[in-house]
Amino acid sequence: MKKFSKILVGILVTAGLIALIGMVLTNNKKKNEDKTAVVAQTNAGVAVKTAKVFAHPMELNFTANGKFSPGQELEFSSETAGRVIRVLVDEGSYVRKGQTLAVIKTENLAVDVQTAREGYANALRDKQRYENAYKTGGVTQQQVDQAALAVQNAAARVQQASIKVSDANLRASINGIINKRMIEPGSVLAAGTKLFEIVDVSTLTLDVAVTEAQVANLKIGDTVTVAASVMPDKKFRGKISFIAAKADESLNFPVKIEVANNDKAAVKAGMYGNASFVFPQQEPVTLIPRSAFVGGVASNEVFIAQSGKAVLRKVVSGRIFGEQVEVIQGLAEGEEIITTGQINLVNGSAITVIK
Repeated sequence: MKKFSKILVGILVTAGLIALIGMVLTNNKKKNEDKTAVVAQTNAGVAVKTAKVFAHPMELNFTANGKFSPGQELEFSSETAGRVIRVLVDEGSYVRKGQTLAVIKTENLAVDVQTAREGYANALRDKQRYENAYKTGGVTQQQVDQAALAVQNAAARVQQASIKVSDANLRASINGIINKRMIEPGSVLAAGTKLFEIVDVSTLTLDVAVTEAQVANLKIGDTVTVAASVMPDKKFRGKISFIAAKADESLNFPVKIEVANNDKAAVKAGMYGNASFVFPQQEPVTLIPRSAFVGGVASNEVFIAQSGKAVLRKVVSGRIFGEQVEVIQGLAEGEEIITTGQINLVNGSAITVIK
């Protein structure tokens, strides 16, 4: 009997423990369900970040640094082989186009001209004899044609020999200054031998590079204020003569600025300089982050945050200024655009703005 009582007590205790555990589990489940409901209610919308739309004052003026190069530069080479008998210019001499710079020995060339002229005279006589003989039936038309061709070939040889004599007087092909002289009297030349380096610094070119945001505001013919680094107080007027159609490896666009250098060649080629690009006062423009565009700037689509929802808006984009993009049409000042989280949005999606 006593043993049965112990067993009964054990069963009752176990049942009580089981009931207690059940109550605890039920309460925990209810608490978890309540928390889950709260979290679900809190996270009902897609988490996004936004930015206000407002007009930005624009400052387009900028300065670019570069290096001056000659307006024209030429490494003058010989077209004729021979021995130099005279050099008529020195380094630093100013020369004009067509001026004789040096003279090559021409005795052999003169002999070639004389020989070519004699050959031409013989070809003319032969042609005349064949034409006379053809009238009497002594030769064929083919022989007459061959004689005429021989005259043409002989005339070409005379012209070629005369050109060689003319080329013996080495003449400048541009105006400029002899920057380097590479020959002396007695030098033996082969065709293609480098003789002089001629540079024309009456006009210089300042070569600079600008960013994609800057190049959008430039056009050929624009006037630019230019200064050399060694004489910053002296200003020159330059004009844009070239804008690259393609960016270089550093994603900048090469620009050439032509500068008149008539003040006794004060600026030298190879000096460093800077160009000041100044633009008229610009009206404020609407700029938004580049990241606001859905799938990239080319899509011209952004999401607007309105009353807890994402509204897809079509816009017209303009110039790109680094990470900012001009919006010409489609947005009003004060509106909120979504800048992150667009990948999870469709038109009308519920959103939660996070800071």
